[in-house]
Amino acid sequence: MNRISQALKIFIEALNTPVLRKKILFTLGVLVTFRLIAHVPVPGVNSQLLRQFFAQNQLLSLLDIFSGGTLANFSVAALGLTPYINASVMMQLLTMVVPQLEELNKEGEYGRAKINQYIRIATIPIAVVQSVGMYSLLRSQQIIANLSPLTLVALVLSMVAGTMIMVFLGELINQFGVGNGTSMIIFAGIVGRLPISIYQTLSITDFSNPQNLASMVVFAAIAFAMILGIVMVEEAVLRVPINYAKRAQSTYLPIKVDTAGVMPIIFAVSLATMPSLAGQFLGRVSSPFVSSFGRWLVSFFGTDGIPYIIFYFLLVLGFTYFYTSVIFKPHDIAEELRKSGGFIPGIRPGISTEKRLSYLINRVLVIGAVFLGLIAIAPLIVQKVTNVSTLTIGGTSVLIVVSVVIELTRKIENVVQMHNYDKLTY
Repeated sequence: MNRISQALKIFIEALNTPVLRKKILFTLGVLVTFRLIAHVPVPGVNSQLLRQFFAQNQLLSLLDIFSGGTLANFSVAALGLTPYINASVMMQLLTMVVPQLEELNKEGEYGRAKINQYIRIATIPIAVVQSVGMYSLLRSQQIIANLSPLTLVALVLSMVAGTMIMVFLGELINQFGVGNGTSMIIFAGIVGRLPISIYQTLSITDFSNPQNLASMVVFAAIAFAMILGIVMVEEAVLRVPINYAKRAQSTYLPIKVDTAGVMPIIFAVSLATMPSLAGQFLGRVSSPFVSSFGRWLVSFFGTDGIPYIIFYFLLVLGFTYFYTSVIFKPHDIAEELRKSGGFIPGIRPGISTEKRLSYLINRVLVIGAVFLGLIAIAPLIVQKVTNVSTLTIGGTSVLIVVSVVIELTRKIENVVQMHNYDKLTY
């Protein structure tokens, strides 16, 4: 309760701070614009069949989350920020293997600006490929009609333009608003759909049935426990003490328990659905053996089955270790500490420090990986336990919302403290 009251106090102070008040109002204006664009549909789409199709496909549901809720509506910004996120991940991986990009990444503000420009350029072809793929997928499900070449080009161009508008809105928030623009747009898409889900659940649930009432109570308890667990893990940090002999001072190196964020879930869900998609393709083959094998894959790796849940969980664990190794490099950190004269008490600088950091991150990573795995499979488990399908807790959605709120609170707190410090100085 103290943390909640403290957070509310920070937001109240932010509204009383002129600079922050302008930033908050500007951010709200951008988010309202985004939600208006999200409700401008592409013509020729059967909206009811589209919603049913997305409800049955976990991969598309996850992509809808990262589009900010525009994909399920198939609006002009249907792809949302998904191509931009894919381009960002691709550029992160290329920075590891391309020496020129690695050097550019070390050039400070100029290097980061150039890499961001490359990301925006790479977003365009990715958006083209994804828009054509989405059209083909919806056409195969008879959700959208066959289009002439000219109409298809117009559709693809409008979807690419919608993606770039979303990127532009996100950068406006980064420059003139408060919080991370990409995260804020995804956050607004998730929160914007929550009232509809609650209304659907309340309208179809028969509360005179004690079993339904008990399911809702269990659902609420699981939701509260999930949010509490996410907050605890997101705030959890291992503090590695660092001493500086020449400066006669000490500090600490923070290692987050959830270092990888939601990226391992994005990678894992794509691979987790591959056996089922491959089974659907093989099931149409004329060979009896191949088609029967395809039907077995579909039934064995169905998204509501135990094998799929275990496979999905293991994939999240593996990708968490992989992605953490990409963004957390003990060798580079050990070198930076050695050059600046810092060292871990009782550990020699250089290779010994690198080994110590590797040991610590591997121990912490076990907790973070298991946490992300449980968050990923939580919606499937909750649906099995409560039989509540219209208000399924999206573990990834909850993780994004909580992470954005925590990050936003920290940024607002820092700006408020700087503003109060400036007032005391003058």
